[in-house]
Amino acid sequence: MDAVVKWVEGDTFIGRSHSGHNVVFDAGKDSATPSPMEMVLMSAGCCSSVDVVSILKKARQIVHGVEVKLSAERAENAPRVFTKMNLHFVVTGEKVAENHVARAVQLSAEKYCSVALMLEKTVEITHSFEVVESV
Repeated sequence: MDAVVKWVEGDTFIGRSHSGHNVVFDAGKDSATPSPMEMVLMSAGCCSSVDVVSILKKARQIVHGVEVKLSAERAENAPRVFTKMNLHFVVTGEKVAENHVARAVQLSAEKYCSVALMLEKTVEITHSFEVVESV
């Protein structure tokens, strides 16, 4: 895998992935685009969400929505790395079994989510979830 990041101006950069997708990053405080650290946080959430959705589908759960609410703490001084991160999943569907959601979250955390598994070597990562019945 490879990628390229090109400086545009100020604190704005454009990343281009090996697959040809572009992402705009901005480290400025008043930016309309995510910072690199925000992208890392959202990448962990997306990676794990892909797993959770896939596992729940395979378990034949009727899922209408999955949202992961991410929170993180960073070190006070440079380098301002993440020290803690929580991924809280909100799964909406029809009669979705909590044990299936718990298993999906656990499998993602322990086996499948490469982003979170890489980060957990230096970040304390926790997971939580709730199931909301669709009406």
